[in-house]
Amino acid sequence: MDAIHAGAAQDRLVGMTQDDTRNEEDEIRDHFASARRIVVKIGSSSLASAQAGLDMARLTSVVDVLAARQLRGSEIILVSSGAIAAGLEPLKFTHRPSDVAQQQAAAAVGQGLLMSAYTQAFGVHGVRVAQVLLTKEDLARKKSYANALRTFGALTRLQVVPVVNENDTVATKEIRFGDNDHLAALVAELVRANALILLTDVDGLYTAHPRDPESVRLDFVPTVADLDIDVVRPGSSGIGSGGMATKVEAARLATAAGIPVGLTRWDQVGQILAGERVGTVFGASAKRLSRRHGWLAHASFTHGQLHVDWGAVTALSHSGASLLAAGITRVDGDFHAGDSVEVVSPDGRIIGRGVVNFDSSQLPDMLGRSSSDLGPQYARPVVHRDDLVLRHDVT
Repeated sequence: MDAIHAGAAQDRLVGMTQDDTRNEEDEIRDHFASARRIVVKIGSSSLASAQAGLDMARLTSVVDVLAARQLRGSEIILVSSGAIAAGLEPLKFTHRPSDVAQQQAAAAVGQGLLMSAYTQAFGVHGVRVAQVLLTKEDLARKKSYANALRTFGALTRLQVVPVVNENDTVATKEIRFGDNDHLAALVAELVRANALILLTDVDGLYTAHPRDPESVRLDFVPTVADLDIDVVRPGSSGIGSGGMATKVEAARLATAAGIPVGLTRWDQVGQILAGERVGTVFGASAKRLSRRHGWLAHASFTHGQLHVDWGAVTALSHSGASLLAAGITRVDGDFHAGDSVEVVSPDGRIIGRGVVNFDSSQLPDMLGRSSSDLGPQYARPVVHRDDLVLRHDVT
């Protein structure tokens, strides 16, 4: 991602007065102060260094705030990086290794240290914690997605704080989230969180790198699509895997699901949760996707593509129709009924995702034919509207 580009959504800013944006920002900040279910993500650079390992003072100061909020009746779900970073010092690594096997070894050592630290810090307040390790595959498959949801539900009902991390000891390139910002956004969508708070070592989103003299912090982003800023330059900690680009992308996913997002420095967590004017807040879409459509749009693996004609594009986009065999021109990939597939327009754009009702081997003989020609066993839609999410529904 070279930059986050502005589009037609800029028109919204033109039509909004300063009072309008201030009022909307204040509403979101007030919402953080009263939110019941909150996902908080903290990054490696805020918790540890390769030289000193885990910074217990920092970790404890964040936990003190979260435990107090939990004891006041909120449900806190903590997505915490830091396993690899915590394992560097015990293994005598001076920086985050590039070799995957060494990263996994560091994670295996560090994850125990990280959970021990959280158990101790939350335990001071009488709050219990639970370890939840996930890979992308866990949320990409419907059955394990549902299992993860049940686990989170059981833990929060028991007033336990789930501490979530990517399962770095087994995750490979194909099944990695890539960064815990993405994981946090998916977890927030999964549990229908009221707010997502991203904690980092920078006090908000800037118009350029914070070290640039002309860079200005953005207090409020009504919609992520309004942004036209450079978020490429990485931080300097050398131990994290994300950056500002991944945080903006996480904000895009969460706000599209109707979840407002706050981004601030780790030591301002108490202030942002109290509704104070720190960091950057992102406005949420008024239209909240269903959990099923959120899974389809953001978490599911796709196993193939259905190429459709312009008539199908129009019917899907403007008529709320299901996808029928008559509108499909080509099938790519090897998939089975119940798998997720992409829907592609004639000009090559991916316009949506859906759960397909037929195997890829069945579809070639069905293409371009009406349901009445296919017989009763093939009369159902290839993708039912209830199992379809279009790009314009989530951007």
